[in-house]
Amino acid sequence: MAARIERDSLGQKEVPADAYYGLQSVRAMENFPISGLKMHPRMVEAMSMIKKAAALANAELGLLKPEISKAIGAAADEVLAGKLRDHFVVDVYQMGAGTSFHMNVNEVLANRAIELLGGKKGDHTVVHPNDHVNMAQSTNDVIPTAMRIAGRLLLGELLPVLQDLQTTLTEKAKEFDGILKSARTHLQDAVPIRLGQEFAAYAATIGKCHERIAAAARSLEELGIGGSAAGTGLNTHPQYQFKLVEHLRAWTNIKWRNAPDMREAMQSQLPIAEASSALRLLALELIRICNDLRLLASGPTTGFAEIVLPAVQPGSSIMPGKVNPSMAEMLNMVCFQVIGNDLTVSMAVQAGQLELNVMMPVMAYNLHHSIEILKNALRVFIDRCVVGIVADADRCRRYAESSMALATALNTYVGYARAAEVVKRALREKKTIIDVVREEKLLTEEQIAQILDPIKLTEPGLPGR
Repeated sequence: MAARIERDSLGQKEVPADAYYGLQSVRAMENFPISGLKMHPRMVEAMSMIKKAAALANAELGLLKPEISKAIGAAADEVLAGKLRDHFVVDVYQMGAGTSFHMNVNEVLANRAIELLGGKKGDHTVVHPNDHVNMAQSTNDVIPTAMRIAGRLLLGELLPVLQDLQTTLTEKAKEFDGILKSARTHLQDAVPIRLGQEFAAYAATIGKCHERIAAAARSLEELGIGGSAAGTGLNTHPQYQFKLVEHLRAWTNIKWRNAPDMREAMQSQLPIAEASSALRLLALELIRICNDLRLLASGPTTGFAEIVLPAVQPGSSIMPGKVNPSMAEMLNMVCFQVIGNDLTVSMAVQAGQLELNVMMPVMAYNLHHSIEILKNALRVFIDRCVVGIVADADRCRRYAESSMALATALNTYVGYARAAEVVKRALREKKTIIDVVREEKLLTEEQIAQILDPIKLTEPGLPGR
């Protein structure tokens, strides 16, 4: 394979002649052949936006030649358009702070800028990855800024999907509002409820999760770029950080803001923890909702079978005709992964020391991975499961009318102890609550119609009054 020779402070090595990455990327590939996993594409794009904005800001401040700034910006635009992606080669598990990945980005943009200016890859006298692409920057402020930008961009993709889920559940709540069923507590029969009320509660939960994630997204909009090596802004023009963020705002239509304390923005990764935690809370609630749907759809002949989930594929390699709640099972597994990712992020966030948290690559990867899989999983869960849920209204009503928990409505008329005796007799003799009440003449027929009407028991108030 044709190669070129590049040199750094540790010596020299061969680099593939056609590679846009350089020597430090080669060293990283040799040092960290760990997982084969790479940073999320949005992280590459966030880095490219930062590099372009930095080049423009430094040129506007008279610190970088306009032609070099323009070439770096053009190279960044190519990456943002989807080109050169195979040249971002550094493993997720790498040296602390993400210096390897950072230099991989610097080298790719430098070498492409060199070509745009008529030079050959590796000729750093034209465009230097450190002196030009990395001007006024450090890994220590670029990586935390990039992972916030990438996280915020990804949350911007997740939030509309969450809104769609809430809307779809709300529509199902309206569709099912007239369907009477038995509630269940402790997995035992409870007082009547409407199926639509259950789905409305699911929608309300998703709405609350949406609010928390939206708040976390706003936290990610605070950027510590310009802090350079230790948050003090060494080697940066006083106006650099503000000009850079202005460019980011213009390109993304997101209200990025400069961190009031760049040292804090470097030391603490609280916004990353907040975003990951919000995703974990969403995952916990989604697991609960999925498990409810799986229970409600259990059967079809030996379970609850109150709802039917869409059949998306055969459910067994040995049992003909079996259909499983496949989409809910998939979403459960995604949520388990998100919870595990959050633990990784939590451990990484608390591992900061003094002026820097060096565990940023792993927290960035796990946060961005969580957002990506939740977004994709929820999209298909909505389209291939929730939209197509149907209810067995007759079965639901039969359970509600046969529930022993109807006796709860008797409390204010005959007392808790007498109502309990009614329940025990009904169970013993395999009769309904209404049958026993009628036989023991505890209520008149008019009172039975008023007090033990299951539909009326699904709203606040004193039964029969």
